[in-house]
Amino acid sequence: MRFQLLGPLSIAHGPETVVLKPSKPTSLLAALLLHPGVVVSTTYLVSAVWDEEPPATARAALQTCVLRLRRLFTKYGISTTTIEAVPGGYRMHNDAETLDLVLFRALTSRATAAGGPGEELYRLREALSLWHGPPLANVASRMLRRDAVPSLEQERLRVLERVCDLELAAGNCHQVLVDLYDGARRHPVRERFTEQLIEALYRTGRQAEALAEYRTVRDRLRDELGVDPGAGLRRLELAILRAEEIGGPQAPAVGPAARPAVGPAPGPAAVPTAAPVVTPAAQSPAGPDLPRTGAAPGALPAPSARPAEPAADSGWRGVPRKGSGRPGLAPVPGFAGREGDRGAIAARLTSADGPRLVVVSGAPGIGKSALAHQCAYEVRGEFPGGVFTLALARPNGSPLTLDEARELLPGPGDGDGRRLLVLDDAAGAGQVLPLLPAAEDAAVLVTSRRGLAAVVATHGGAVHRLDVLGPDEAYALLAGLVGADRIAAEAQAAAELAGVCGHFPLALRIAAGRLLTRPGLSVADCTAWLAEEPPARLALAEDPRLSVPEVFGRAVGALSPELREVFLRLGALGPRAPLTDAGSETELEQLVEAGMLEDGPPGKPRYRLHSFLLGYARWLARGPLPAAAAPVAR
Repeated sequence: MRFQLLGPLSIAHGPETVVLKPSKPTSLLAALLLHPGVVVSTTYLVSAVWDEEPPATARAALQTCVLRLRRLFTKYGISTTTIEAVPGGYRMHNDAETLDLVLFRALTSRATAAGGPGEELYRLREALSLWHGPPLANVASRMLRRDAVPSLEQERLRVLERVCDLELAAGNCHQVLVDLYDGARRHPVRERFTEQLIEALYRTGRQAEALAEYRTVRDRLRDELGVDPGAGLRRLELAILRAEEIGGPQAPAVGPAARPAVGPAPGPAAVPTAAPVVTPAAQSPAGPDLPRTGAAPGALPAPSARPAEPAADSGWRGVPRKGSGRPGLAPVPGFAGREGDRGAIAARLTSADGPRLVVVSGAPGIGKSALAHQCAYEVRGEFPGGVFTLALARPNGSPLTLDEARELLPGPGDGDGRRLLVLDDAAGAGQVLPLLPAAEDAAVLVTSRRGLAAVVATHGGAVHRLDVLGPDEAYALLAGLVGADRIAAEAQAAAELAGVCGHFPLALRIAAGRLLTRPGLSVADCTAWLAEEPPARLALAEDPRLSVPEVFGRAVGALSPELREVFLRLGALGPRAPLTDAGSETELEQLVEAGMLEDGPPGKPRYRLHSFLLGYARWLARGPLPAAAAPVAR
């Protein structure tokens, strides 16, 4: 028996497949299956079943829907305990044998860890074979069709793009033309399919058709969106006009090769090009390289060691490599403000008294990594031995083990003279303390949501707890990213946009990304759209690290179940209720340590919650809680 979500919601029972009729129990089942193994709140389920018009007896009616599903399960030999009632909601435990969505994600994860392109292609083709039509086609819930279907479709399209990349790299251009025609026609603004189609046509000797495809998409983008084709398409057109060779079997990667990973919104990862050929998507918004390893399915490999480069998120996720980090070090794009913190950190790190330790802590998305990287860039001349950066978390947020981190630390011979070591995104003191002896005479700059009191208590040093940006700093960040003239033309709207973003650097960078990719969008219209539901809409599909739900969700998932409940209660408090009503002093102190709550200023209430985090807590209470994060590996 298997539930099937990747098409009309159905139950496969032996040789028989039963497509469920649109009904309220069907909507309930879909909402549970979309979150396998996760407690789905009653509030979320009520919204999924009745959309915006729940009856006064919605909770009792929801129990009736559960009973109807259990009776249906009995008919097909499914245990009635498959739906588990738990405090606050319901949960279904599904695995790869009982739910096609879990199997699809497992196969894409195995493909990522495959030993070669042939095996990867086989796994991805197997994953795509699970799709049998538009997802949730028979589910009446408007909410699920609005919120869940686009995300599922994005997962499928990422896999299909990667399949086409692999086929093109192997020289199988004819074999993927049908897929590419379909992808380019159905998703005309998804430029990667058009790039692949043009490349396939050109490499099969159909130069005129390839140029016609380019001009068709160019005209559509200009007429409908007021923008020109991306850099990848423009380079591809130029290569065709020059009759240059593009790709071929000797070039194992012909584009961004977005490797799909387990999860609803995996970040793409670029595969390096092995030959100096035209790679149309070289400028695609790809994430850090994920090297092939023998990792178990579902696990992401540890970052390779290399000099750090800035990434366009709330801060910066460096990817370390042994050796001097100075050649690859660059300022953070659009960095603004934090002058006081930057000066104090620089003075501490460069003090003549000897090695210094500085911890930068604060809420998720508040700009810790960006500040650390900018400081490292500004003081790089004081460290003749080099600046080294070690990202202590993988791209999916899981922490490195201590053995992995030790392996990536620079050795004694890596650089002559005093060195600066940046330990980015530490999960806790237990991950940092064992690494400090190996730092020897290096100055150390650590970023973490946690205050790392145990680190500074045993090794000394300073802690900089970051607050949100000031209004002028937030305005300057938007101007530096979007362009001073465009922001100045709508200065009041820009100030309102900063307020919608809670003056959080992560949210501001996401909003800037939206404006940059839509030159015709006014700042005022962008602000109005985001203001309707900031926590949900502040996300860029290309990278989960540029997503408020993803970044904040990981932070909440790292909390214990008890602290997650306290965090939700904080969001449910009335506007004048003291935060101490949400939990005990011990629990609130633990939330402060985890970066989800702040100490109040002297003479004020003891605790305070950033308004943007408060909005997220209220939004989160309407849906399923983020899954618990894995413990810090040792």
